[in-house]
Amino acid sequence: MLRSRWSPGPAGAPSSADRSGPDGVGGAEHARGGPLVVSVTDFTSDAYRHLPGIARHGFALRRLWPRLDGAVGMWLWAAPALRRCGSVSVWTGRRALAGFVRLPEHVAIMDAYRERGAIRSVVLEYDGFDPARIRQDADAWLMPDDHHRGARGAPRRRG
Repeated sequence: MLRSRWSPGPAGAPSSADRSGPDGVGGAEHARGGPLVVSVTDFTSDAYRHLPGIARHGFALRRLWPRLDGAVGMWLWAAPALRRCGSVSVWTGRRALAGFVRLPEHVAIMDAYRERGAIRSVVLEYDGFDPARIRQDADAWLMPDDHHRGARGAPRRRG
């Protein structure tokens, strides 16, 4: 699985005195307390030809990140051989996540690709920000075991 670098939002942007840790997340995020909501999304495309457009749109959304209220940060991820991609986004609460889901840019991407594959998502809740645990939990949800991974990644046969 390929992952983008951590993209901090305004609710998780490190101060200039902070340094990135080994996971690429700035020091301020490690100290952030309080409840957080994490959204993990997984899109499996019907065809490889859709992946470049999906990736382009995902990176365009990431450019909005520094201005999104309640956004702590996010990673984009991709498993190109399995035709899969998605995000792991961290929010100060469900209201902030809902605001993102309603953004015109997000709605446009969903409208453009909804019928070109299958999407699933989960919302997880945490008492504080622990990037290693969040990534571990997201990976476990995305790739629960080798059998599931192989079954989901198998190309669809077309008659």
